[in-house]
Amino acid sequence: MVAPGKGSSRVAARKVKDRWRAKNWYRVLAPDMFESIQIGETLSDNPDKLIGRVLDVTLQQMTGDFSKMHIKLIFKINSVKGSDAYSNFIGHSLTSDYIRRLTRRKRSKTDGVFDVKTKDNFKLRVKPMAVAEKRIQTSQQHSIRMNMNNTISECASDKLVSEFIRDMLSGELSSMIFKKCKHIYPIKRIEIRCSEILEIPEHGPEMVVPTKEENKDKETPVKVEAVQAPEDKAEIAEPVPETEGEEETKKKSKITKTKKEKDKSKTKKDTEKPENNSTTDKKAAENKLV
Repeated sequence: MVAPGKGSSRVAARKVKDRWRAKNWYRVLAPDMFESIQIGETLSDNPDKLIGRVLDVTLQQMTGDFSKMHIKLIFKINSVKGSDAYSNFIGHSLTSDYIRRLTRRKRSKTDGVFDVKTKDNFKLRVKPMAVAEKRIQTSQQHSIRMNMNNTISECASDKLVSEFIRDMLSGELSSMIFKKCKHIYPIKRIEIRCSEILEIPEHGPEMVVPTKEENKDKETPVKVEAVQAPEDKAEIAEPVPETEGEEETKKKSKITKTKKEKDKSKTKKDTEKPENNSTTDKKAAENKLV
């Protein structure tokens, strides 16, 4: 006879195994601004359960650039089609060990938190960080924060959310802030330590940047026109008749050239004469001695 407790435990173990067998693997794809590359895989027995899941990926894993291994990108799954799960970018952050490496003794760190809006009405929260070589005054920190706020808001208002995120991750935004703040105090490093998307407009998260092929199609006709335009002008151009004023200036230039040449020849002759006289005097003195 089998005890009642042992039989129930075996049935429960079989049910757990059946749950794992029912689960399927799903590929997680990045948004279009990251060229829809695969950023990971996840398990689920129901595709509806995938929506809302969050995963972290380093920028080095996506681009292969080891200098970007300290940047963590955060994605959130928003839709599922077949075995593919599509995600949106919701923010990024720097690793804690990288921040500790920058901030050491006798160095002042200036943090800022700014809410900005992009050209396509996305609201983002950006948190920059400036590290000075030595300890600085509070008034200098205040002016650095003001410059940070101005540069970030100007850059966001002129660009789409996808372009702003690329500038933020590539380091262009931090270099712009560095140029504005270096006259206040010699700063060692400026980084965007954290960012997050707060609001998405009603038309949806259209974080799409034109692909390379589209950019080529747009740029090629402009380049061809710029190259062909001067060639056509050169073929059609006719010799322009010279005016009376231009003829007079040419004659005057010729006269001045001839005068300069005559003066040069006179100076050469004058220099040669004393040399000849000195040689004749030497010969006369020799003859007298003889």
